[in-house]
Amino acid sequence: MNKFKVGAPMRFFLLMMATILTAGIWLTGFSSVHWLLYVPLAFSIFAAVTGICPGMFISNSLFGKKS
Repeated sequence: MNKFKVGAPMRFFLLMMATILTAGIWLTGFSSVHWLLYVPLAFSIFAAVTGICPGMFISNSLFGKKS
């Protein structure tokens, strides 16, 4: 589980990305946006708060480890 943890600079980047996504959703209208746009927002907020990146977990499980 430790290999999916991200450092402080990446957590800050994910928080800023979540902030920009939220601003875009807000400017478009929360009821007008497709529900799929909330998935990267939720992943970014979760990764910024906990430090565990779901995107790293998904990409590592899809592509595996190189030896």
